[in-house]
This record gives sequence, structure tokens and C-alpha cells, in this order.
Amino acid sequence: MELFKEEPLAFRMCPRDLSEYVGQEHILGPGKLLRRAIEADRLSSLILYGPPGTGKTALARVIAHRSKARLYWLNAATAGLQELRKVIAEARKLRRSGQRCILFLDEIHRFNKLQQDALLPDVEEGNLVLVAATVENPFFYVNSALLSRSQVFELKPLGEEHILELLRRALQDPHRGLGALRVQASEEALRHLARMAEGDARRALNALEVAVLTTPRGADGAVRIDLQAAEESIQKKVVLYDRQGDEHYDTISAFIKSMRGSDPDATVYWLAKMLYAGEDPRFIARRIVICASEDVGNADPMALVVATSALRAVEFVGMPEARIPLAQAALYVALAPKSNACYMAIEEALRDVAQEPTQAVPQHLRDANYPGAKQLGRGQGYKYPHSYPNGQLKQEYMPRKKRYWKEPRPPQRK
Repeated sequence: MELFKEEPLAFRMCPRDLSEYVGQEHILGPGKLLRRAIEADRLSSLILYGPPGTGKTALARVIAHRSKARLYWLNAATAGLQELRKVIAEARKLRRSGQRCILFLDEIHRFNKLQQDALLPDVEEGNLVLVAATVENPFFYVNSALLSRSQVFELKPLGEEHILELLRRALQDPHRGLGALRVQASEEALRHLARMAEGDARRALNALEVAVLTTPRGADGAVRIDLQAAEESIQKKVVLYDRQGDEHYDTISAFIKSMRGSDPDATVYWLAKMLYAGEDPRFIARRIVICASEDVGNADPMALVVATSALRAVEFVGMPEARIPLAQAALYVALAPKSNACYMAIEEALRDVAQEPTQAVPQHLRDANYPGAKQLGRGQGYKYPHSYPNGQLKQEYMPRKKRYWKEPRPPQRK
């Protein structure tokens, strides 16, 4: 234990080979492409993409341990173009002597376009194999040319049982883990850590280490970790949510689709996730307003009234109380009858305006409220609807008649 006292438990417990790697069976299970490539030491360039603590760096270290190639490590957050060019130059020399090179590039999304472009020729020619890791969707942050030369593997959040396995392994390992400290952790404490970690192995292991190092030893010299100690070491669950990343767009998409699909329970759950993660409540309110028109429309015109009122309430009240009108509006829209007729009507009309010959305004509908209008024939022949029974009559309102409104008119209020 003395050798590793300055290194975090999560770093010490990093797997040394595939037999110690936990999770990601969808890409590393027996017979899977990536596993075969690692075992055969025949990797092509690849990008590992997934949330924090899912094993991207750990997998890179497994590859490093397995491969006979020359290995270079760079972190895009700290490395610049000069460091990158130095690695590329060395890789070219080694390639001429028959030596393979692998560049492990962490946080590739932090490289700008110029830095990413600098990799292209050498990845293309095989001077180096790129193994990149990122928590951001590479299809948003990595150049398409580099993507086309790499395989993208998505790592998923670890399951609760995966994290439990890692926690138990750390407690038992006397050399890299906490086994030498005689730790006795209750099952409910370990399950609490695994559940609150939200699929992040690093977070769970760090919390376990905090609990062990801050809990006094008993009279027998053992460290006992109960549920209270576990709760104190990981006090608030971290919800994976980035306002400009996948979770932001995926969660708001699920929220909107749940309202559209008339599922009030899913609606309020996704709303709660966004609020818990700190999403801007005004952004949420605007999406409810849009949904009220796009997916409810005139099937229940009050949906828009409730939604816009919630938007005003959010701006007037602020958080945390604004969560209540947000929930009221979202649930109203979810439970309202649905119609996208207004949305479809304006979309089709906009397409026609953009693509078809523009229709001229008929003379009898043109503005006649200025001097000389009558001389030009503006407004002549217009029939005022309220001068007729029930305020309705037939007259031409557009030269080339087309039906955009595809549903019966909403019932008239009495």
C-alpha cells in the first residue's frame, strides 16, 4: 500500500488486461471485433466515446499493456500542435524501420480543426494508429475526415452489478486496493455507492476510498463502512448532463416526445432530470410552449395559454418554485388531446411559398386605406362577412385554392 499512497484508488485498480476489464460486453465480449483486434495486436485507428468513468482510459491502458507497438500518450487539453508534430515525426522514423506506433489521445474533442487535420495524413498512411477518447459525441466534435479513417466505439454507463464487482475487488486486493486495511463494508453500503455513482466506476471507487480513509478504526483494528458512511462519502448523485452535449439534446427530446405521446409519468420524470441537473428553466418552458402549439394546437387551445403562463411564471418566480408551474404546464400538454394540424398547415404553406410561384394578392383583398387606392382598383368588390348571415360567405381569398388545414374547424365557444 505504501507504494501507491499518492495515487487514487481508481487509478491503482485500473485493469491490466482484458481479464480484469469489467463491462462493455457489447464491444469487448468474446468474439467481438474490438476484443479480437486487441488480442491479436492488430488495431486500426479508433475513437472511444462514452461518459466519464466507463473505462475509456482503462481500455487504452489495456491496449498499451497488450501491444508491442511504440506507445505515445497525449492529452488534448494540455498538448499543443508542437507536441503533436513531434510525436508524428518520431512515428514516421520508426515506421521506416518497421516499428508500429500507437498514439493514445485523450479528450480529442478539445483539439481544434487545425490540430485534428494535422493527424490526417499519418493516420491515412498508417504511420501511426490513433486511439482517441472523448466524453463528447465525436460526430459533433471530430472532423468528418478523421472519423472516416477511424472506427467509433461507444462505451455505455456501467451497470450496478459491474460497479459492485469493482468495489469488492478493490476491498479484497491487498496490493493495489484496500485489502491490507481490513475493511468491512456492508452490502447496503456498497449498493448505495454503486447506485449513486450512476454508472461511473471512478466516482464509486473514489467514494469508497474517502469512506475508508475517513472512518476511524474499531477496537479490533478493522474499518467498518456502514450505510451512513457511504451516504456521507457520496452525498449527492451526479446526473450525467451537459448543456451542449448528448444528454442535453437526448433528454429534451425524450421530454418533448413524452408530452407528444401523452405519457404524463415519463414527462414529469424527464422534467425532473433536467431540473435536477441544472437546466435553464426558461429553455424548458419554451419547449413546452412549442409543444402546446405543434402537438396540441386547436384540439385544446388552452394548452398554449397554460404553457405561455408557465413561461411568464418562470421568469417572474424563478427556481426552485418555478418547478411547479413547469410541471403543471408539461402535464397539461401531456394530457391534452393531440393535433398537429396547425403545424402541418404552416409547414406546407411555407414550402409552397418557397418553392411554388408566389400568388398575387387579389384586388378585392388589397389595402384600400390610402389616397389613390380606389383609382388603382384596390379593394373593389370586397364583401364584408359580417354583413351576411352568420358572418360567413364565399369569396376568393387566394387565386390558387389549396387545402392546408386538414381537420374540421374547432367548435365555436358559446
